Amino acid sequence: MYINDLSPVSGSTHVDKRKGRGHATGNGKTAGRGHKGQKARSGGGTRIGFEGGQMPLARRIPKRGFNNIFAKPLTAVNISVLDKFEDGAVVDANALLEAGILSKCEHGLKVLGNGEITKKLTVKAAAFSETAKQKIEAAGGKAEVV
Repeated sequence: MYINDLSPVSGSTHVDKRKGRGHATGNGKTAGRGHKGQKARSGGGTRIGFEGGQMPLARRIPKRGFNNIFAKPLTAVNISVLDKFEDGAVVDANALLEAGILSKCEHGLKVLGNGEITKKLTVKAAAFSETAKQKIEAAGGKAEVV
């Protein structure tokens, strides 16, 4: 087999329709745009979310509260997954990534208090929930804010 013998699988490619090339093509004259109207014009059409002049849904719905566009969302982890580490280990985002518990941690780690912990660990994270901090310290470990 040579490179000049290769061809696409039958049915995987098709020839594009050539618009406005005469009646015989089935796409002559108006070129599939119909007669007159906004969509028939050159450069015609509407923007995304346009509802024919009616007040769009995005503007009818009231705004509530404040949405901080600069917020960096923390990756949340429950303390139940920290029990996989050995007693006395230092657990941070890198340790969780290496252990395969997290797939990515872009902006920091927050430890939540769901579950139980039995081992004495030093946990380093950007934030802790109150219950997580209490449970880690009750097990004899430390909760360090990085």
